[in-house]
Amino acid sequence: MAGPLQGVKIVDLTAVLLGPFATMHLADMGADVIKIEPPEGDLLRVSGKSPSPKMGPIYIAAGRNKRSVCLDLKKPEAVAVVRKMIETADVFIHNSRPQAIERLGLGYEDVRTIRPDIVYAYSLGYGRKGPYGHKPAFDDLVQGASGAASLRQRVEGGAPQFLPSLVADKTTGLHLGMAVLAALFHRQKTGEGQLIEVPMFETLTAFWLTDHLFGRTFDPPTGDMGYDRIINKNRHPFPTKDGYVCALPYTDRHWARFFELCGRAELSADPRFVDGPTRAQHFSELYQVLGSLLVHRTTAEWLAVFDEADIPCMPVNSLEDLLEDPHLKEVGFFTERDHPTEGKVTTFASPLDFSKTPTSFRRHAPRIGADGVEVLKEMGYGQGEIDGLLAGRALIAPA
Repeated sequence: MAGPLQGVKIVDLTAVLLGPFATMHLADMGADVIKIEPPEGDLLRVSGKSPSPKMGPIYIAAGRNKRSVCLDLKKPEAVAVVRKMIETADVFIHNSRPQAIERLGLGYEDVRTIRPDIVYAYSLGYGRKGPYGHKPAFDDLVQGASGAASLRQRVEGGAPQFLPSLVADKTTGLHLGMAVLAALFHRQKTGEGQLIEVPMFETLTAFWLTDHLFGRTFDPPTGDMGYDRIINKNRHPFPTKDGYVCALPYTDRHWARFFELCGRAELSADPRFVDGPTRAQHFSELYQVLGSLLVHRTTAEWLAVFDEADIPCMPVNSLEDLLEDPHLKEVGFFTERDHPTEGKVTTFASPLDFSKTPTSFRRHAPRIGADGVEVLKEMGYGQGEIDGLLAGRALIAPA
């Protein structure tokens, strides 16, 4: 069975991780994603070591299910190839600054003259209408500007810290992909294309403030910003006899049962912990009590006890532990595959599970320009035209 986006053609000028993360999900859902790369290839290709040059591990993950066409867009004949590609495309997507893409003649007004119903989507650092609109942006910069880097400082004091993941890129990429799906749905109903802008700064700010605007939601404020339960310094994985565990008794029943299992049933009557609204006023004390009780048994013992009592609890996995996690093994999350140039690689499944139109792994991340000749032939280019583009280095294919 084909994925839900089978038949959707996406011309993808995105780079690094934000845009490629969005188009990875769209490709997993069956879209034909044609990735346009410069002669040096996407910068993501050189992040991390790989068996052969410019096939880095993050690119291997985000480049799956796509076709690579390498074009030198400094050459007018290469831009002409992109314009011809757009004639039959459903989506044109990039994460270049608008000024740069417009200089190529590939801004929205240019592209809609080629394909009036195009879904034209782009992401940039900061909304174009604001005073930051001209600025370049990277994950670290947006983590700082959006408040992300201040969150650990809010909990622990000390200096701001970046979250150890490209969270701004990936979160914005998910929003970009979601916006493309919504625009495709609108086009299906009305026949209309449209322009989509998804800025990193605004996306991440909305992401954090959904829970952390908190008391400043109201005028006058009912309290400070920051969801108090989440920014509590005592909220963390709790030590056990031999490791750590994430335990979260949540309901009144959970807490009563937990105290009973610990031999401290009297704590259910503690005036600080008698019900949810009261516990919410005493999270610091509650977390400290939780920590003091969990330290007396092993992680495995607590997991067994909590599962039996239906109290939410999970172990603390390292990244390495995930490769051996029994649940992920059972659902077939990881697969070892033979890459045509890189040997054996570990791939992970799409987390999206469609009952009628499942996602699939159809092709490995390609070498730079590996699919250029194939794609141009599909577009109607003759061999002589293709040879001319290759000779002029407007189109670049692997040797």
